[in-house]
Parts: sequence; structure tokens; C-alpha cells
Amino acid sequence: MGRTVDWVIAVGVAAALLITGLSREHTPTHLDPLGYTLLVVGGLALVAQRRAPVAVLVVTGLCALGYQALGFDVPAVAFLFAVYFAVRAGYRLVAVLVSVAVLAALPLAALASLHDTAAALARARDALEIAWLIAAGAAGEALRQAEGRADEAERTREETARRRADEERLHIARELHDSLTHQISVIKVQSEAAVHVARKRGEQVPEALLAIREAGREAARELRATLEALRDDDTSPRPGLAHIPELVERVRITGLNTILTIEGTHQNVPTAVDRTVYRIVQESLTNVTRHAAATTASIRIDYRTDSLVVDIEDDGTAGAVMPIPGVGLLGMRERVTALGGHLHAAPRTGGGFAVHAELPVVRP
Repeated sequence: MGRTVDWVIAVGVAAALLITGLSREHTPTHLDPLGYTLLVVGGLALVAQRRAPVAVLVVTGLCALGYQALGFDVPAVAFLFAVYFAVRAGYRLVAVLVSVAVLAALPLAALASLHDTAAALARARDALEIAWLIAAGAAGEALRQAEGRADEAERTREETARRRADEERLHIARELHDSLTHQISVIKVQSEAAVHVARKRGEQVPEALLAIREAGREAARELRATLEALRDDDTSPRPGLAHIPELVERVRITGLNTILTIEGTHQNVPTAVDRTVYRIVQESLTNVTRHAAATTASIRIDYRTDSLVVDIEDDGTAGAVMPIPGVGLLGMRERVTALGGHLHAAPRTGGGFAVHAELPVVRP
């Protein structure tokens, strides 16, 4: 859009200068083609005002001096535009120096064709008045300051939003700490004590009690990592693909026969994909142990060239009717969709439940 506007301005100014040069009477010479060329070049030079405002300022000034020296009584409109653009870009001192130089040289250029000092001064004054220069510079400076204020306001809004986000993270961290840390600590301490007492008495420690102890430890670690992430803006490490074998071992302690299969060549994947796959497996196994009454669960992770595929299946009691999605399933779907992948979760035809997720290893 900006380039189009530049071309419209440049072509419009070039056309106005050329029409003015053709309409005004002057003594024809063999240099007239050069004069018309300078009129057009001076206007078209404005197309580069965004990339090189100082160069455009110099070129338009030289063109104005050139066609004045060749006898064309045409105002230096292109130079006024160039002054405006240069001041808007922040080159105020350069614009002032070049303007002074052009103002001083214009009478000399006009004198080359008129040979009359008074007439040359009059033509130079008509071609470029000081008031026009001041107006062009003032307009450029006003717009530059307005754009600066707008940029500063945008930066202020971003800083305010960032500060509010930080405050909200701290608030959430405090709420989680107050509401969950105590309860999880109680569960962890009680399960540790129960395991210790059972072993001290020489009794067989129930597998369920060991699973509760491990779940308490894992919940404490997860909560600590979450609180640190909320406080430190996601600078703490989180579990990923490398931690899935540990997760599978903890689930096996509960009595669920869990099979982990990894296919393809192991390769580094984006951090977001790495964490998302862990969360998908964790949530799926949690659902199996809580709701499915399954005896076996299988996890297959397939490293492909441009994607990572995860399949989790169980032989539980999921019926043929799709259950109402819970927060866990909704969270999995949102994570996968945000990464440009897709997720399918539904009961299996032969019983049980299946989760299939495919995530691109390169963000689209």
C-alpha cells in the first residue's frame, strides 16, 4: 500500500510539473528536451522517499536548479515534497542545509537564462518561497512527532499489558499455592508415613499405596514447576518425551499393564511439541486408570519426517457412545490445534478408548 501511494504522489507531481512547463511561455532552445526531462525526473524521484529521503532531497533540488537554469519558470514543487518527507524521516538539519543551499543557488540558476538580476531574483522567489519551505518542514515535523507519540503510546500499552500479565501470573501462583500445596503435601507425607510403617512392621506394602506415594511426589513436582513457571515466565524446565518412560513405569505400579513402543528415528522436536506429547500421554493414562477399568494400555510414538504421531489405546469399558468431553480432553485438543496438528479421541469398535494425535515437527 505504501509503495502504491509513493508512486501516485511521484507520478502526480511529475505530471503537474510537466504540464506547467508546457503551458508557460519561454524562449525555445535545443535544450528544451533536457528541461522537460528534469521536470519529470524531479517528480518521479519522490517514489524513493521512504528508502532514501536525503538522496531524494538532493536530486529534486538539483532538478529544480537545472530546469530554472534552462529557462523553465516552474515552481519547485517536488523539492517541497522532498523537504516534507526528509523532515518527517528525522533529517531536519540536512533539510535545512539543503534548503538554504537551493534558496541561495536559485537566483544564480535563473540568471543563467534571464541575464537580468532583478528578473532572476523575482523568478527565484516565485519558484521557491521561504514560506512554502517553512510550511513543508513544519508539516513534516508535526507528522513525525505525531507518529512518535503514537509509537510511544503503543509501547506503553504493551508494557502495561505485560505488567498486568505478570501480576496475573503471580496471583494465579499464589492461589495455587494456597489451595493445593497444603493438600498435596498432606497426601505425600501420609503416604510416605504409611509406606514407612508397613515396611518397619515387615508387612507387604500394597501396590496402590506405592502408587499413591509416587502420584503425590509427581503432583508436588508438577505443582512446583507450575508455580515456578508462573513466577518466572516459563523459564523452568518441564517434562517432555524423555520423561514418558518414567511416567509409564509409575502407571505400571498401579497394576495397569502399560506397553510403550517408539518407532522411527529419534530426533529433536520443537519444545512445544515435546511438552504437548507428554501431556497427551499423561492425560490419557490418567483417564484410563481412573475411568476405564482397563487391564492393558498401549502407547505408540512414531517419529516421522515432518510429524510426530502418538496413539494411546486401552481395553477398558468405554462404550460405543462418545462420552461428554471433559477438561482434560478439551485441553489436549486445544494444545494440539494450537500447534497446527489434529487430535481424534473416541471409543474403539471392539471396546476401550483410543487417542490419536498428529503434530507437525515444524510449525506451519
